[in-house]
Amino acid sequence: MDQKKNILTYEGLKKLEAELEHLKVVRRKEVSQKIKVAREQGDLSENAEYDAAKDEQRDIESRIEELDKI
Repeated sequence: MDQKKNILTYEGLKKLEAELEHLKVVRRKEVSQKIKVAREQGDLSENAEYDAAKDEQRDIESRIEELDKI
């Protein structure tokens, strides 16, 4: 697999670092809380809020992984 090189300015690097920190510290906690609230509502098989929160969690973790690679 070809590795893509990322050329960043100092400002661009700081922006990505800030986004990564925000995702890890703030967004993870927010989504975790959403999942917790949705779980408390009962049956997870038909819980749209739970599904949406899990999708959001997947997207956040995917972005964190992408930023870590950069």
